[in-house]
Amino acid sequence: MSHSVQIKNALISVYYKDNLEPIIHELNRLGVKIYSTGGTETFIRDLGVDVIAVEDLTSYPSILGGRVKTLHPKVFGGILARRSFDSDEQQLAQYQIPEIDLVIVDLYPFEETVNSGAGQEDIIEKIDIGGISLIRAAAKNFKDVVIVASKNDYTELEEILKAQAGSTTIDQRRKFAQKAFNISSNYDTHIFQYFDQAEPMPVFKQSIQTSQILRYGENPHQKGTFYGNLDAMFNKLNGKELSYNNLVDVDAAVALIDEFTEPTVAILKHTNACGIASRSFIKEAWIDALACDPVSAFGGVIIANDEINAETAAEIDKIFYEVLIAPAYTDEALQILQAKKNRIVLIRQPVELPLKQFKTLLNGVIEQDKDLVVEGPAQMNAVTVKQPTTLELRDLHFANKVVKHTKSNTIVFAKNNQLMASGVGQTSRVDSLKQAIIKANSFGFDLNGAVMASDAFFPFPDCVEIAADAGITAVLQPGGSIKDQDSINMCNQKGIAMVTTGVRHFKH
Repeated sequence: MSHSVQIKNALISVYYKDNLEPIIHELNRLGVKIYSTGGTETFIRDLGVDVIAVEDLTSYPSILGGRVKTLHPKVFGGILARRSFDSDEQQLAQYQIPEIDLVIVDLYPFEETVNSGAGQEDIIEKIDIGGISLIRAAAKNFKDVVIVASKNDYTELEEILKAQAGSTTIDQRRKFAQKAFNISSNYDTHIFQYFDQAEPMPVFKQSIQTSQILRYGENPHQKGTFYGNLDAMFNKLNGKELSYNNLVDVDAAVALIDEFTEPTVAILKHTNACGIASRSFIKEAWIDALACDPVSAFGGVIIANDEINAETAAEIDKIFYEVLIAPAYTDEALQILQAKKNRIVLIRQPVELPLKQFKTLLNGVIEQDKDLVVEGPAQMNAVTVKQPTTLELRDLHFANKVVKHTKSNTIVFAKNNQLMASGVGQTSRVDSLKQAIIKANSFGFDLNGAVMASDAFFPFPDCVEIAADAGITAVLQPGGSIKDQDSINMCNQKGIAMVTTGVRHFKH
């Protein structure tokens, strides 16, 4: 750590004044001359500390309703001057410009204003011009200037001022500059995204300010980080920190459970539902969800869309699970669930989720709209002689919700609002079907009267033939194959119903 700089002059102009007072008093104690504007100037003066108005430095008042206050050579010259350049120092002396060694500036709350639902005029006025310029100037000249661009860094600055008697090291200034450029780039990204809503440009921009280091990635030899605010999404009541794999499963669980309004419990393993049921009461939903595949449920992620009571908690507590998510828990339920310290128990908070999905791929990123469509009975077009019954349509709707959130190629069997079995992620659809039949039989399910849903069309009639022979009475598929009629004919031959939806639900 070298190139120490003593702070002699500071420019302070902030929107948020939280925890600013101790810094003002410390700068005053160190004999630092303070320049300021507007509300910050008043704030400092009210603390009984001497402050020089920027307009007294520039000989120009704040104009255009406050849009122009600090944009002046006497301000930016003092920030950008290179102390090691004799020519810069000579010009400062020539034009009577003070060296500014510390800049404390934050930005108008643009993102917050957009999120509040404010009108366009208010939003545009929250696009900061002077603040962003001051931040960039000070960060650019970090060799000589300290830039503090967030109230979150006030405590760190105060500690440095006290410990080092008002001087800073090059490493400290570089770190503050790094934080400042992060803030400015995030700010510009959100402004761009606001303007990009009407006619989106073919560019990819994302900026998330909060992050959490994970224990590791998918495997222990991989590093992992979550970018986002998990505390806003979940209130963790028990257990260790969520891992990378936990988060992937939790994301899938949240997406699946949001398809259901009646009391429902889903159990997921590697992002696929190994059990799900909808019932009148959450305890019954749990018991029937677990019955789907109690073997795969071991170490899974459990999610419910209704409060977990003590009776349900006692049943859940009988198996080992990684994560349990619900909107609420009774006090008695928590006493049961918190007895095992490593099991993660989360309360889901009402947070608006993104409508886009993206991931890195090859040498770039792919992005798409979320699949927010799921077809109900009204969108099911019966194409066979036998028409589906009301109960079959209900179960087809249930199965279609599950199929949408299961890895392709996938087949889902359901009856009475319960998953009976699924074939997941096979390279051939008929293999997925055979896998589902084996699983259903292994757990004692009677497929007679059950329904089947497929995430994509049947290229051959073999799937419906095998399904009918297993007891399936109604089939849902998107349709669209040039050989659709072959499958329809097979359904007619076997005396089962088929509906098409026109919507495919691949999930890779």
